[in-house]
Amino acid sequence: SPAQKLVFNRVNGKRPQVLPQQVSAPEECYTLAHEENVRFVYEAWQQVEQQLNGSRSGENACGPVQYVEKTPNPGLKNFVPIDLEEWWAQQFLAKIENCS
Repeated sequence: SPAQKLVFNRVNGKRPQVLPQQVSAPEECYTLAHEENVRFVYEAWQQVEQQLNGSRSGENACGPVQYVEKTPNPGLKNFVPIDLEEWWAQQFLAKIENCS
C-alpha cells in the first residue's frame, strides 16, 4: 500500500509557500529473465568474436565469417559506428552526476 501523505493545516488561513519538487527519473528495473537474456547474448557474442579472431589468424578453417560488402552503399559513406561501451560509460557517469 502507498505511504500516507502528511497533511498540514493552514495557519491563520494563509497558504503555505509551495516549492517546486524535483521530478526524478523512473528507476530501471530488470527482471531475472531480462538479465539472463542479456548474459546469454553477451556470452554468445564473445564466443563469436573469439572464433572470428581465431579464423583471422589461421587457427580455425571453419567458423564464423564476417560479411563485407563488395560494393559499399554510397549513402553510408560517412557512417561512423557507435562505441557502445563508451556510450554506456557516459550514461553511467551522467546518472551519477544527476544523483549527486
